[in-house]
Amino acid sequence: MAIPATAIEQAIANTKTEEERTRSLPAQLMVSLVIAMSLWSRDSMRDVLKNLVDGLSVAWVKVGKYWRVPCKSAITQARQRLGAKVMSQLFHQLVKPMATGETLGAFLNGLRIVVIDGSCFDVPDSEENARVFGRPSSRPGTIAAFPKVRLVVLIEAGTHIIFDALMCPYRMGERVRALKLLRSVKSGMLLMWDRGLHSYAMVGATVSQGCDYVGRIPANVKFMREKPLEDGSYLSYINPSGKLRKKGCQPLLVRVIEYTIEHPENAAEQLTYRLITSLLDIEKFPAEMLAKEYHQRWEVENTLDELKVHLLYQFTKKMIEIVKSEI
Repeated sequence: MAIPATAIEQAIANTKTEEERTRSLPAQLMVSLVIAMSLWSRDSMRDVLKNLVDGLSVAWVKVGKYWRVPCKSAITQARQRLGAKVMSQLFHQLVKPMATGETLGAFLNGLRIVVIDGSCFDVPDSEENARVFGRPSSRPGTIAAFPKVRLVVLIEAGTHIIFDALMCPYRMGERVRALKLLRSVKSGMLLMWDRGLHSYAMVGATVSQGCDYVGRIPANVKFMREKPLEDGSYLSYINPSGKLRKKGCQPLLVRVIEYTIEHPENAAEQLTYRLITSLLDIEKFPAEMLAKEYHQRWEVENTLDELKVHLLYQFTKKMIEIVKSEI
C-alpha cells in the first residue's frame, strides 16, 4: 500500500511536529525514513536515507538541490525531535482491515474474522528503557539481559494486517490493553481470542461494541449446561464477579463448544478445547465449523513472528522515543 504524502503531512500537522525553520532532515523525510527502515532493515540509516532521497520528490521533502547525507549523530537527533506520536498518528490514519469477499480465510458466513493477541519483545538495554518498560523476573541476585515491551495487537485474519495496537510495560497484563483495543471492533466482525484473555469484562465489552466473538475458556473455568443443543454444544451463562454484580452487571448468555484434538507432539494423547461464543444459531454456525475456524486463529502467530524475528529483531538506537517510533 502506497502512503500518500498528504497523509504524512497531516500526521505531522496533527501532532505539531512541523519544524520552525528549514532543516536538512525535515519531518516528512524522517517519517519516511522510519517506514523505509522496515524495508531495508539490514542497511545502515545513512544508506536508507540516501535511497529515500534518490527516490522521493526533492520538492516534497524540501532538502535542497545540493543536499548530502548527514552524519549518523544528526540523523539520530532528527529522529529524537520527531518522536513517536507522529508514527502512531499516521498508523491510525491509514491502517484498516482490507480483506474482500475473495480473500481466503477472511470471512465466516459474512463475518470478518479478526484476532486479538499479544507478545513481548526485547528492547535495547538502557536505564531509560528498563525504567519505562521493565524487565522480566529472574533469579535472586540476577537481572534479565534486556528490558521487554509488551505489544497487544488486533489482526485481520485473512490479510494478517495489524489494524490496531498498543504497547505497554512488560508487567502490565495483556487483558488491560486488550480491553482498550476493543475500540476498533464493530458489528459485522467475529473476534477471536485465546484463554489468557477470557473474562466477563472481555465478553461484555465485545458484545457492547456489536461484535460477535469466539474465545477459548481456561481449564479452571466451569459452565453449567443450561440447555443442550443438537450439535453437541450447549447454552450457559458467564457470570460477573461479586464486585461487578454490585454495580448492576448481569449474567451474559453464551454458547459453549467442547471438543478434543490429537496432541501435536503425541498422537496417543488428546487435548480438550472449550470455546464460548455469541453465535447461537447452530444451523448457520455449527459447532464443528466454529472449532475448525478457531484453530485458524493460530495463523496470527506468523504475524507476530514476522514482527519479532524479521522487523523488530534489531532496534537501531537505545533512545526511548526512537524505540517507540520503530515499534
